[in-house]
Amino acid sequence: MADSLREVKTRIESTKNTAQITKAMYMVSQSKVKRSEKTYTEYQSFMDNIRSIVKSVVVKASDDYKHPLMKEREIKKIGYLLITSDKGLAGAYNANVFKTLENDLTKNNLSKENIIVSAVGKKGYSYIQKKKYNTLNKGPVLVRDDVMFNDIVPLTENLVKAYLDHKIDTLVIVYNHFVNTLTQETTWLPLLPIKEVGGKPNGVDYEFESGLETTLDMLLPQYIEDMIYGVILDAKTCEHCSRMNSMRNATDNAEEVISKLQLLYNRARQNVITNELIDIIGGANAIGGK
Repeated sequence: MADSLREVKTRIESTKNTAQITKAMYMVSQSKVKRSEKTYTEYQSFMDNIRSIVKSVVVKASDDYKHPLMKEREIKKIGYLLITSDKGLAGAYNANVFKTLENDLTKNNLSKENIIVSAVGKKGYSYIQKKKYNTLNKGPVLVRDDVMFNDIVPLTENLVKAYLDHKIDTLVIVYNHFVNTLTQETTWLPLLPIKEVGGKPNGVDYEFESGLETTLDMLLPQYIEDMIYGVILDAKTCEHCSRMNSMRNATDNAEEVISKLQLLYNRARQNVITNELIDIIGGANAIGGK
């Protein structure tokens, strides 16, 4: 019985240590959520202005020139960009992205020869390697918690070049979209070709000193970079929310286990005390009986 009590007590202490760790990780993720959400929200105002500028230029150019990034063509090979995390302990954050991709491949009866899959994050790159999909990545695209624009420039350049070189005929981003701290939705974003630029023209009449074609050659790739950067900010906020919720659930579960183990320990301890009292009383009665 004493060995059983020691085992239960050891489990209680171990679970308490785990709860302390998960609670600390919850608080860290909570802090990151606040920063990421603030950055993502502020970036949306910037993107609204970018969309207005691009919309104005595209509308003016529509009658005279169709940029290659805006031309639709027969889809022979689809490019997917998966936005995932570098670390785990984020619940179903990565699994939802992978599941959505696989469902689409099954639904459209696509084989590995029909797709090229790239990924942001170690988890996505490991998944691509495991599934042996064709990819443009020579290694994982790592994105820090405080996302820097320079981190995604090489990736964007590779994707745009792959489209212009006809290695892919369309590009779709699969990522988790932030709704609120409790809800994240796996979302599709068709990015190439550029079919529709959101927002409204800003009404400015632009003059192109270097020519319309040169302006669009510079403007549209930068627009793609801005869009991917915004998506990564969105996904990063979801990642921190998912990890925060997972750590909170883990802490709650640990505390529930501790409560049950403590009750079990108390009952076992009470049984030990009761048995000891019975032995003492029995011994006393035996001595008194003589």
